[in-house]
Amino acid sequence: MNSKRKVAVLGATGVVGQRFIQLLLGHPWFEISALTSSERNVGKRFADVNRWHFPAKEVPDEIANMKLQPTTPDLDADIVFSALSESAQVQEAELAKTGHHVFSNVKTHRMDADVPLVIAEVNPDHGRALKAQRAKRGWSGSIVTNGNCSTVHFVLAVAPLHRAYGIKRAVVTTMQSLSGASYPGVASLDTVDNVVPFIGGEEEKIDIETRKFLGTWDERAERFVDADIVLSAHCNRVTVRDGHTETASLELGGSPSIAEVTACLREFRGRPQELSLPSAPKRPIIVRDEPDRPQPLLDRDAENGMASTVGRIREDPVLGVKLVLLGHNTIRGAAGASVLNAELFAAEGLV
Repeated sequence: MNSKRKVAVLGATGVVGQRFIQLLLGHPWFEISALTSSERNVGKRFADVNRWHFPAKEVPDEIANMKLQPTTPDLDADIVFSALSESAQVQEAELAKTGHHVFSNVKTHRMDADVPLVIAEVNPDHGRALKAQRAKRGWSGSIVTNGNCSTVHFVLAVAPLHRAYGIKRAVVTTMQSLSGASYPGVASLDTVDNVVPFIGGEEEKIDIETRKFLGTWDERAERFVDADIVLSAHCNRVTVRDGHTETASLELGGSPSIAEVTACLREFRGRPQELSLPSAPKRPIIVRDEPDRPQPLLDRDAENGMASTVGRIREDPVLGVKLVLLGHNTIRGAAGASVLNAELFAAEGLV
């Protein structure tokens, strides 16, 4: 790309909004031209609004003096990355209608009949839905979504197995980090010395989003067809800062051996790797052979937080195969997924 495309971050002051900023600063294709926030912060310097949540502790110089703007259709940006909250339903659609390409981390439009829910390595072909989306809604722009943080890493880790053998049934249990609840998140007295065995809406998201991710886009009928998978999820909040750990048991077609399952995961590459996209991990799935890996502290930052790490692949006497997977929830599970989707759709000429 000869010149950088202007991008905006919507909901820039929250944890995911700040992750977007962190990933976009110095990006070879994109340049931040606008940051938006709620009305109470409009007009204020970004550095004056709230604390920077990441290890540098200081707001990056490049955006410290940027004034926060309202989220309106006249934003000076071609591509917008959304970390909005309840306002996403209306504001994302208004932006798409006026020619902006919205890459959203928000749940609002994920299950819309014409909105792609995309993991760049898994279902890039779902981008074909944008033609129908624009025609049906009269938009010159578009909306593309990424999934819930726990679903993204689960699907990325098991998609090669579904492609090779077909997943018939699956049981997944998540141990989700505190940052998944945003900032300030869950009160410390609720999490220290404790496990909270309920996260509102998470189990349902894993079920419905997984089947959409692993399904197909029917060009003739202009609709998504869900994958035929029976899935049961249990979601828990644990005292870990970043990184969601998940245990999964799978029933696969063809009864592959553990060696075949391991090789399938280790060898997996997708369209982002073929195109050498700027944010693409060289290995989207990292397989560890140690008996005590993956662990959040040791593995969440693998491939700059953009990979899913899998370990303890072994036989399951009930379903056939079981494994442990881990991924960074605010990078590949959130902002990083949207950035990679935008790179993919830009490279493919879809936006």
